Amino acid sequence: MPLKEINIFRRHGKQYVPDLRKAELPAIFRGRPIISRDITATQATALCNLCPVGAIGMISVKPGMKPEPKVIAATRLLPDDVSAPDTKSPDGSRMEFSECTIDLGKCVFCRECEFALPGKIRFTNDHKLASNVRERLIISPGNDRPIQLDPVMVRREIRYFFKHALKLRQVSAAGDNSAEMELNAAGNVNFDMGRYGIEFVASPRHADGIVITGPISQNMAEALQICYDAIPSPKIVILAGTDAISGGIFSGSEALSREFLNNYRVDLYVPGNPPHPLTFINGILDLIGRQ
Repeated sequence: MPLKEINIFRRHGKQYVPDLRKAELPAIFRGRPIISRDITATQATALCNLCPVGAIGMISVKPGMKPEPKVIAATRLLPDDVSAPDTKSPDGSRMEFSECTIDLGKCVFCRECEFALPGKIRFTNDHKLASNVRERLIISPGNDRPIQLDPVMVRREIRYFFKHALKLRQVSAAGDNSAEMELNAAGNVNFDMGRYGIEFVASPRHADGIVITGPISQNMAEALQICYDAIPSPKIVILAGTDAISGGIFSGSEALSREFLNNYRVDLYVPGNPPHPLTFINGILDLIGRQ
């Protein structure tokens, strides 16, 4: 090999990520957020007003009681209303909103909340955000635990049939091409998810599951259903990106038709706007049981 090419290889180093399980991203990456335990109700209410997609909510509790796991969606308050909202429970007793939460299924990772309260919200570079339980995407104050899958909730046939080979059909259901580009990068020479037998295929007839990106518009609802029906059983459903999980900035739009998600079980949620290739790949590996 000529000396010039040898020097190029030496300077560039390895052109792929050797271990996708142990790979770390730069500190600037916007990953799993951490909410300070001492965030006040007034500060949390201000963040609710600030969040453009309603990803920041508050947990309702009765005075003197521990927070319940049920999360109440954040309401848009007037800018001059900085008091913590309150309401009543079904039994008529007064409820208070005491804890601030961030829903990664809705979050677009704009970091506006961190910029507004840098001492109370901090986005880490933890890219392992995927889970098969929707509620695990909700971050509560003082919770610095990594997001993980619930192995009990993984269908037995997924790990039995797809542990060593998984073929996926990606459907852009009115996506903006950002999540699609990241999924494409997951198979390039840098990340090379094909080393684990995970690949995208052109025909749903050759696929084991479907990866949905985009908020699912009315124009794409029928095409998505046709694609899903063409995949042989057993098959899996993966939502990649904020738009697919919650509708993102398009949530509530009359142009959307998300009934598909009410009819079929979602096997994996992959947060991100768009999701990083490492987030997607590690989520898939956790789902199929690969180390």
